Amino acid sequence: MANLRNSVQLIGRLGKDPELRTFDSGKKQVQFSIATTDSYKNNKGEKVEETQWHNLVAWGKLADIAAQYLKKGNEVAVEGKLIHRAYETKGEKKYITEVIINDMVMLRGK
Repeated sequence: MANLRNSVQLIGRLGKDPELRTFDSGKKQVQFSIATTDSYKNNKGEKVEETQWHNLVAWGKLADIAAQYLKKGNEVAVEGKLIHRAYETKGEKKYITEVIINDMVMLRGK
């Protein structure tokens, strides 16, 4: 059960191409977002779709693979952990939630 602590699994489609960054230390990071869509029927029996966007981050070799092979519209399955962080821009504090990817499976193109 220890592996269940802070574990996230998502399947979704990329909203845009991954953005690869290489730091001065040589470490690589890729960022991209995926959309997941759930559907349900409302009180009137109408189908309602709800889309959620998730910010994803991968490091190292996984970042290289994501940058090389993933493109906007691709479907991907990811497993990772949820993190929350804060940063400041122009004196304004902003908060962001991301999934740090540990594993990824490329499912299919658009």
